[in-house]
Amino acid sequence: MTDFPLLSLLVFLPAVGALFLLVLRGEAELVARNARNIALWTSVITFGFSLLLWTGFDTRDPGYQFEESAPWIADGIGYHLGVDGISMLFIILTTFLTPICILASWKSIKTRVKEYLIAFLIMEMLMIGVFCALDFVLFYLFFEAGLIPMFLIIGIWGADNRVYATFKFFLYTLLGSVLMLLGILWLYFHFGTTDIPTLTGQMIDPGWQKVLWFAFFIAFAVKIPMWPVHTWLPDAHVEAPTAGSVILAAVLLKIGGYGMLRILLPILPDASAALAPLVFAMSVIAIIYTSLVALMQEDMKKLIAYSSIAHMGFVTIGIFTATVTGIEGAITVMLSHGLVSAALFLCVGVVYDRIHTRRIDRYGGLVQRMPLYAAAFLVFTMANVGLPGTSGFVGEFLVLVGAFQVSTWVAFLAATSVVLSAAYALWLYRRVVFGVITRDDLKDILDLNRREILILAPLVVLILFFGVWPMPLLNVFHAAVGDLVERHDVALAAARNAATLAAR
Repeated sequence: MTDFPLLSLLVFLPAVGALFLLVLRGEAELVARNARNIALWTSVITFGFSLLLWTGFDTRDPGYQFEESAPWIADGIGYHLGVDGISMLFIILTTFLTPICILASWKSIKTRVKEYLIAFLIMEMLMIGVFCALDFVLFYLFFEAGLIPMFLIIGIWGADNRVYATFKFFLYTLLGSVLMLLGILWLYFHFGTTDIPTLTGQMIDPGWQKVLWFAFFIAFAVKIPMWPVHTWLPDAHVEAPTAGSVILAAVLLKIGGYGMLRILLPILPDASAALAPLVFAMSVIAIIYTSLVALMQEDMKKLIAYSSIAHMGFVTIGIFTATVTGIEGAITVMLSHGLVSAALFLCVGVVYDRIHTRRIDRYGGLVQRMPLYAAAFLVFTMANVGLPGTSGFVGEFLVLVGAFQVSTWVAFLAATSVVLSAAYALWLYRRVVFGVITRDDLKDILDLNRREILILAPLVVLILFFGVWPMPLLNVFHAAVGDLVERHDVALAAARNAATLAAR
């Protein structure tokens, strides 16, 4: 198994499925049916292969595994893939949610079905590529190319104001990434390589570190997104089709946090330590401000979108505590949020397919007609709040413990999210599910069908399972996080010694 190119197979298998879709010809209905089946089976097979990563992964090894390397563009720029405990679970999250997204689109997408599914499979390829790439140029290509299929998904199959939302999304993320490209070029011309593991051990001048840090940080901050570069996300979510919102919130937002873990902390440790207070301040503002904004929303998707920004504030706090507990909490929040946010957007999609509106005031009393839906929605709402016994609690608790080790004020202000998230999440649930049915179009609304149960049931099980027993997740990335923090601390100590000697 060591010589088998499993990562390349995972990256390019969705593209093979997309090629099969591309050559489909015939009557529109037949093409649509065949396209759905091919895309679903391609994504399920990809998910099956991704589980081989978990079964063959050595959790005691903090380094990269399943590595593949080959010459590519020039000396120092190669095709280099590999996974460690941090990246492996994000690949599985991506491959797990893609078939769910395809199933969620089974009935709701009726025009250009083949092209829609091609875009989704290409996006899956690019997202897996980001988490596998160990070369900066390869990482950048996957990172940037992911904009294209999401741009098409929102721009073609989105709601009425989709053009504005797509251009805002594209311009924000593209402009942020230009600075990252300049940073990659600087590293290549100074060290003669773009290999991420090689650059991790290099000593970079502290002054240049801060310049490079801002170049990369802005790109990742837009992707997460952090306050104040977050405004593209609510618009994108509102206009995107249900599956587009699911993959955007569950996976694409995590690429920013993953980039901080893979690049900022290990390669630019001095700048990360020096500028951590800035990140803490931005994160606390994001948690409090976007939670308050969420309380004012009348659109279900916008409320969940602002909730996502608040949860990503927890992620950035956890990462920049540079402690094992804080970083493990940040990764757990990202994985949990991937499941919970996906589930919440799917729940919105269920009622939207029936009533064709996302306005909260158009609902009420759904528990009387949709008891299964109400039960599933309750589990996801509680997980979003961070109720003990759900996966949402584990990550937030670890982040708060890590933040308390660094700053009690940061921990205290971040903890206000516990109250604020309960306020907007329970307000949403009460307005939508409880009360009396007063509108005629809700009196005959149908509960979850078999396809929707098949989509939501695995998410309910995983959210509760990892809330009660999170060790299967924590064990995977514990060694990698410990090694990351150790390298970070050693680099800081070396920088301080060098500064002391220079002062003498």
